[in-house]
Amino acid sequence: MMGATARTEWWERLPQGIRDQVDGYVLQDALLPAIRLLVEVGFHQDGVGVGDAQCIVSDRYAHHGVRVVRSPDSPLDLESLACRARGTAGRVVAVEAVWDGDTVHDWFVVLRAITEEPAEDKGIASVYWGMAERYLGEDADYDGRHPAAVAAERAGGALAAHLGVPFHFASPDTPDDEAPRRRAQSRTP
Repeated sequence: MMGATARTEWWERLPQGIRDQVDGYVLQDALLPAIRLLVEVGFHQDGVGVGDAQCIVSDRYAHHGVRVVRSPDSPLDLESLACRARGTAGRVVAVEAVWDGDTVHDWFVVLRAITEEPAEDKGIASVYWGMAERYLGEDADYDGRHPAAVAAERAGGALAAHLGVPFHFASPDTPDDEAPRRRAQSRTP
């Protein structure tokens, strides 16, 4: 792994266009595309792997600080979640936590309100790593689990208890976007 000085020197040797593109990703809070670009341009010639690229991108986040435009966090307080659930078209019959992922946030958990009449499910909060850590607090013990799973389980479980409905999280210990889902069930006459 490169030290801070070596990272700075390597960064300064990059063409201005590449540096601008990486900084553009960072300013948009697009972590993974920035890392991928640095690996693509640095791996074969300089041996820059994912670990070094993560450190360099982290340096760029620190450099830009408050200029990084972050998406607002979904609220995870019970009152806000209950308000979002009340905004669904049908009666909420369950709350579900479902894994998802993308190139910007990596793995995250979506809290969904499952309704009947109409039978559907609606996302009411997306729980990302950083927001999960803020929600749980500095001293939280994740017990080796993804922070988003721990936060989603806590907030979703509280919402389900508040609404008097079941809470479903098919894969709370391991990110799995193909875990079995709880489905809304339509009544047939």
